[in-house]
Amino acid sequence: MAIKKKRKPLSEVQKQERRERLALAREKKAKPKYVSVAANVRELEDEDPLSLKNTRKHIKTNKDERQRLRIVLRRSTDRKTINRYNIVDTYIQNMEYYIRNGIWLDLFYGEQQENKVGFKSHVLAYDSDGMMKRTVNCFYPDIGGLYTQEMQNTDMGVFDKVVRKRAKKKKKKSLLT
Repeated sequence: MAIKKKRKPLSEVQKQERRERLALAREKKAKPKYVSVAANVRELEDEDPLSLKNTRKHIKTNKDERQRLRIVLRRSTDRKTINRYNIVDTYIQNMEYYIRNGIWLDLFYGEQQENKVGFKSHVLAYDSDGMMKRTVNCFYPDIGGLYTQEMQNTDMGVFDKVVRKRAKKKKKKSLLT
């Protein structure tokens, strides 16, 4: 085995020269093109929750969680742990697919899947009677907002029933005492 020769320690002047050369080289270097990243993901600002920067951070966090769960599963066969492992693993795969193709497949987003994805209707659909088909918690451009459960109840003619309190029955006292 070859013996590695130790380097001479650099003087402070040499270190400063190398720092300046490195800074110049970094300035000349072109920004990364991210060819393997979908165009719509590339164009998002860093503050966006689904931006490339945030999504990669979420992937890293969830990979650490997956590794932790994998270690726990070596010692136990707890059903909840297996389910959590599968959820985290699928979430990582979906985020990686999103980076490559620009299509978010999961119903949740965020570092711990804490946010729910909202839906937006681009084209209105009609049933055989000519009534618009609508889904609760979906954004519709003709309304300019979310279609709520109250709106659906109004459209369908369903109203809250008035609940009447029943009088309590009196218990009969036994005559045997």
